[in-house]
Amino acid sequence: MGWFGKKREDSPGYEDNAALDGFGGYQPSDSPGYTPVPETPASTEPEPQKPAKQPMSRSGRRAMYGFFATLGVIAVAALANNGDSSSESSAPKTRTPIVYTPSPQVVAPPVTDGWQSVAGKDGVYAYDVPPDWTPKPGTIHGWEKGSQVPGITMVASAFVGEGYCPQEKRSRIGGSGVTKVQVAAPAAAAEKAVNDLAVSAYNPENGPLTAKITPEPAQPTEFTLGTGKKVPASIVLAEVVTPQPGACGVRRALVGVLAPELGDASAALTVYSGQDTPGAADRELILKILKSYRGVPEADRKTITPPPSTLR
Repeated sequence: MGWFGKKREDSPGYEDNAALDGFGGYQPSDSPGYTPVPETPASTEPEPQKPAKQPMSRSGRRAMYGFFATLGVIAVAALANNGDSSSESSAPKTRTPIVYTPSPQVVAPPVTDGWQSVAGKDGVYAYDVPPDWTPKPGTIHGWEKGSQVPGITMVASAFVGEGYCPQEKRSRIGGSGVTKVQVAAPAAAAEKAVNDLAVSAYNPENGPLTAKITPEPAQPTEFTLGTGKKVPASIVLAEVVTPQPGACGVRRALVGVLAPELGDASAALTVYSGQDTPGAADRELILKILKSYRGVPEADRKTITPPPSTLR
């Protein structure tokens, strides 16, 4: 099974636009954690005309509530803290407009000139993306675990190059998001997240694992908490080359992760992008996005409520 609800060969990623309660907020220490399915590589050799894997589609929310509750605990503790009735009638029916009021969201100011900020649900952390990227902080996306791939789930998402491939309107050149890594050491956490993303995104769900992944040595860096304190962190980059990318596939890609030291697990920022398409994020740009990842002081968090919209 591929992304929730559809076959992976049709569209191997998943996307869920719902904002989940508990992410970025205080949760009991015994909140159920997200249990990843046993690692399973990607599918068979892709058929010639099938679109390449892209992070899109609806996900099953219930399986991920524990994941985000647990990730929220990490982030906060370390970074801060109508029933419709109708009757048969020959007369024309009038549909009553429905007014939808979006939930309030927390925003944080960018620290990179000319860029946009992408904040976690409660604003305890944020990172910046270039002006041509589309921040979607309430979107969950990633790749589901298969028989050959480990799968990965990311929150506080942003994307670049949406719809770049004519054969697949939901195609994307690249994206970013924060994922929970159940590893304490920053370098090991970054290496795991890079591998999980590269293997899951650029291989078929059930194998064979044909993508060649070449990781670079971990780079030590620092992560600034919301309190201003700095903690150790690591950055890992990897080049991915796929021999048979398919119609909307990616032949060359770069994946980068910054994982801070936050205790027993890390909330790591992931960035990935194809390299053969105009608008792609190159190595320098990926590093710049990763290094903008930080905890947000409470004084810099601002809650806004998007204006209501009418559904007819």
